[in-house]
Amino acid sequence: MNRTAVLYALASAALFGISTPAAKSLIGAVDPVVLAGLLYCGAGIGVAILRRLAHAVRPQTARQQVLRREDIPWLAGAIGAGGIAGPILLMTGLARTDASASSLLLTLEGAATALMAWFIFHENFDRRVALGRILAICSFLSR
Repeated sequence: MNRTAVLYALASAALFGISTPAAKSLIGAVDPVVLAGLLYCGAGIGVAILRRLAHAVRPQTARQQVLRREDIPWLAGAIGAGGIAGPILLMTGLARTDASASSLLLTLEGAATALMAWFIFHENFDRRVALGRILAICSFLSR
C-alpha cells in the first residue's frame, strides 16, 4: 500500500471536513455566492502552489491526455455543475440550515455520488469501496 497516498487522502478528508464548519462560521459575514467564489479561488491558488512544488521536487511521470472535441460538452458540464452550481448551492444551503443538518447531507452526498458513478457511469468498485459507502450511509441513517 502506498503510504503517501493514504496520508494525502487523510489530509484531504480532514480539510474537507473542516471546510463546512469554517464556511458556516463565515456565512453571516460574507454573502454565500461570494464565499463560494472565494473558496474556489483559494483552492485554485493552493493547487497551483502544490503543482509548482511537486514539479520542483520530482519530475512529472504521468502523461497528459489531449482534450478531444467530444470531451468539451462533458468538461463544460463538469465545470458548470461541480465548479459553479455546486459551490453556490452548498453555500446557500449552509446559510439556510444548521451545521449538523448540513454535515449529514454532505455525508449522504458522498454516497449518492458514488452510487451515480457506479450505476450511471459504470465506474469500477470493489468490496472495500462498497463497504465504505455502506458504512457512510449507515452513519447517516443512525443520526
